[in-house]
Amino acid sequence: MSTEAVTWAMDHAPMPRTEKDKADTTARHVLQALAEHASPAGTNACPSVLRIQYRTGFDRATVQRALRRLEKVGLIAKDGTVDGRTRYKLAMELRRPDTDWSDLEREEDEFRAAAAERKRRSRSKGVTHAESVTVTDGEGVTVTHGESVTADVTHAKYGRHALKVRPSRTERSPNHQQPSDNQLLKDSSSPAAQDETGSASDAAASAAKSGQQTDHHLKAFGAFWSNYPKKRDREEAKKAWIAAIERGVDPQHMVDAAQAYARDRAGQDSQFTKYPTNWLNKGCYDDEPDPEPGSRPQLRAVSGGWRPFQNPENHDVYDEPLI
Repeated sequence: MSTEAVTWAMDHAPMPRTEKDKADTTARHVLQALAEHASPAGTNACPSVLRIQYRTGFDRATVQRALRRLEKVGLIAKDGTVDGRTRYKLAMELRRPDTDWSDLEREEDEFRAAAAERKRRSRSKGVTHAESVTVTDGEGVTVTHGESVTADVTHAKYGRHALKVRPSRTERSPNHQQPSDNQLLKDSSSPAAQDETGSASDAAASAAKSGQQTDHHLKAFGAFWSNYPKKRDREEAKKAWIAAIERGVDPQHMVDAAQAYARDRAGQDSQFTKYPTNWLNKGCYDDEPDPEPGSRPQLRAVSGGWRPFQNPENHDVYDEPLI
């Protein structure tokens, strides 16, 4: 690896540009990969396209297009072949103009200034500045950071345009009568108060009853869950369980059906066992269990049709063929 060639490719080589006058970073990366295989004078750079792919991570077509763009701007030139690979010479006499760095510094300053201005505007939206503060008879008013506050307070007991302040206990008339305990009891027993109290009591009783029912449902769900053969998605199954009970399904019926289903699936492939949520949502608790092996009557062919096979010693069964 040539340090001189690599330094040139990374720092001093002119930046290739795209057709839209943007920095061609892809071509720049390929140029650096070429420089790693060049001599100190920038000659004899002949890595294979595969090697450049490995170095840059670009695909073959991207590498080949980047090489053509570098040739077009004069940063590299073909200089023969070596073992079937194209050999390139780097134009190390070309230098990047100093204005590239100053342009980047200017763009950075503009970016920071714009960010500071956005931050200043964002803060200013939450602050309102008032030029003056007017306070009349403001003995009982405390104003902090009053630049954004305008107050006009007048101590008038009956003024419609002043801030109304309820008189304190000591400022009230000595003849002012407090409501008696009997009056308070009378007010609380009014129809409106009774309606409110009754509604609150009914709502509380309903909520308590609902909570008790939910607790009962969840206790029954524990029995279902312990018997069901496939335990997956417990919370979803719990929702499906409560929904089934709300539809009127007896919890004990579902528990018994889960036990029967577990017996059915014993020794079977578990991947074909239904998930509990699907089993509940589809109402599988109402399915009839599969008949046990050997429980079906054996059939035999006879003339005219099929009939159950019976023991010939049973005199109640006729052996004549069906007609």
